[in-house]
Amino acid sequence: MNSTKIQAGSGFPAVQVNALDGSVDDIGKPTGGAEWKMVVVYRGQHCPLCTKYLNKLEGFKQRLADVSVDLAAVSGDSHEQLQSHLEKLDVSFPLYYGLTIEQMQDLGLYISHPRSPKETDHPFAEPGLFVINADHQVQVVDISNNPFVRPELDALVSGIEWIKNPDNNYPIRGTYP
Repeated sequence: MNSTKIQAGSGFPAVQVNALDGSVDDIGKPTGGAEWKMVVVYRGQHCPLCTKYLNKLEGFKQRLADVSVDLAAVSGDSHEQLQSHLEKLDVSFPLYYGLTIEQMQDLGLYISHPRSPKETDHPFAEPGLFVINADHQVQVVDISNNPFVRPELDALVSGIEWIKNPDNNYPIRGTYP
């Protein structure tokens, strides 16, 4: 694999992704007046753990919005695969598709080949999660090489709420050279 992991405190790269309505958006930019952005990269429609995680994440959307964090998720799936996946998803945050291998590498994600054509028809990103602050810096990064390791959502959102509280003056962690 030829990729470099995104460093905490670095700028989040411009990543143009496809929305179901045909628009193309920079996934790292907050929308709706939010100050921060949380980007969740998931493996794709073939992954039942991703489906479960995304559905659970929906329950935290309001808490994130309450501290001005916009939320979106993306995979390397095709338009048709995302459309099919919507039958199993009950989420109201934006879902994007078509993340390219080059973009996966730019984000420092682990990339896997499908185990068989029944799994999926393309290499896909393993889970990743990025929280981008108002200065467009990576405040929180979590990258996994398999579907079984992901941030526990209550702890993650509680941590973001704590970080965003100005009384705590909490810096970006993990920036030691």
